[in-house]
Amino acid sequence: MSGAHFAPLPPFAPFGGTTPPGAETFWGWAAYQEMRPRVGSLVALGGGVRAGDEDGFPTMKTWKKVLLAFGGVFALLIGWGVYRYETTKDVVTVQTAKVGREDLVSLVTASGEVKPRTYSNVLGEGFGKIKEIVVKEGDHVKRGDVLLRLESIQPGADVDAQRAAIQAAQDAVQSSEANFRSAQATVAQRQADFVHAQLDLERYEELLKEGLVPKQDYDTRKAAFDGAKAALAAAQAQMQQAKSDRDNRRGMLEQNQAQLTRLADVFRKTTYVAPIDGLVSFIAVRVGENVVPGIQNASGSYLMTISDMSVVTAEVMADETDIVNVHLEQAADVTIDALPGKSFKGRVTMIGDQAILRTSGLATTQTTASNQEAKDFKVVVTLDNPPDNIRPGLSSTAKIQTAQQKGVLAIPLQALALRTRKDLDDAQKAAEKKSNSGSVVLAAAKPSAPGADPKKEEIQGVFVIRNGRVRFVQVETGITGVTDIEVKSNLQAGDEIVTGSYKALRSLKPGDRIKVDNTTPPTGATS
Repeated sequence: MSGAHFAPLPPFAPFGGTTPPGAETFWGWAAYQEMRPRVGSLVALGGGVRAGDEDGFPTMKTWKKVLLAFGGVFALLIGWGVYRYETTKDVVTVQTAKVGREDLVSLVTASGEVKPRTYSNVLGEGFGKIKEIVVKEGDHVKRGDVLLRLESIQPGADVDAQRAAIQAAQDAVQSSEANFRSAQATVAQRQADFVHAQLDLERYEELLKEGLVPKQDYDTRKAAFDGAKAALAAAQAQMQQAKSDRDNRRGMLEQNQAQLTRLADVFRKTTYVAPIDGLVSFIAVRVGENVVPGIQNASGSYLMTISDMSVVTAEVMADETDIVNVHLEQAADVTIDALPGKSFKGRVTMIGDQAILRTSGLATTQTTASNQEAKDFKVVVTLDNPPDNIRPGLSSTAKIQTAQQKGVLAIPLQALALRTRKDLDDAQKAAEKKSNSGSVVLAAAKPSAPGADPKKEEIQGVFVIRNGRVRFVQVETGITGVTDIEVKSNLQAGDEIVTGSYKALRSLKPGDRIKVDNTTPPTGATS
């Protein structure tokens, strides 16, 4: 053949002969429509085109044929791209999940450290230098066992001297008691002499009245009576003096005994003994260091800690937003950093009433300045079966079970979205305006509270997929699990809801067209 013959091109095959949306405005499409009646199918690339054909095309060389073919292919690709753009624009790619029933457990997680329920810090009670530390860390001790000793030469000598002084005081008391008894005997003797002299005087008075005795004998008896009376008074005074001396000696003895008690206490405080049964968990001093007692608001030297490890607790700090859900006797799982892979059962036994500042560790009642920083509350979890190798101060984490529900409707936490009422109303109006049928894309929401600003009023809900579009449904939530949350209204098991990505959920509007892509994103990808 000397050339190729071009038959008229068929309608635009990808669209079934129809004009793709938006193609009218593209210059490639107009050129194609103008050339289609004139250009036929290529029969052979080596020949030319007959001159004077029905369309009046002149004969063309080979390179022009190739160029024309490439132009037609380019026009086809442009038209197909326009079609794809028009059919896929405003489509949001999302990730979805099905609403299902699950068993949910609400947890409050708090961190702290292991502490025994009963422990005692041994503090300095007197002055002295440490002479001997009898125990070492990790030793088990019984109440009364010796822990350490201070130098006790002077306190011991003071006690010995005081005991000697007490012995002398006791001898003096005994002597004074003997003198008192002697004085009592003298008083008794003088009392007898006085009674005898009184009787003798009375008898002579009767005889003198009868004239049976001379006046001289009566005067003798009268003088003897007066002498006995004076002797009795002197003896009674001596007895009173002996009694006073005895009481004074007794007082001095009691004073010396009290002094001995004080000195013995000072001497006792040179030897420190265990106040409780337990474990020597920490020793803060060494031999040769000086110990001082506490005065006023200053505590004495910290020597060591004795911990009763028979009852072990995890003292953790719960966030102020979680503390209202924590109650006594709630179950908890405690993990200890030093014992990886193990969990220990426990229960809440104490909840603090005072908020504690997170940075300083002080209770809010200990400071008068207003402070808006985060606060914690102390929660004590008692372990049911603590391990034998546990030690005070180990870092621990408690997961407290605050609520539990079985077989409830649940959705992933990330599926929840917040929208203002104004945004939802605007989206509803736009959807009704765009759709001739006025399709509804919003579920019925609760009415606004009196006086609420629709621009600021936020509604919590999820995006449910209906016929390739999303519908915003307001939901009421219940307890929160680790990754899921309970929903109480407006959803049913099997509903497909949007769970991601975060970027899509943040910008998604009711009525938007969506494309579901639940493939796992590559590691390190961000949405």
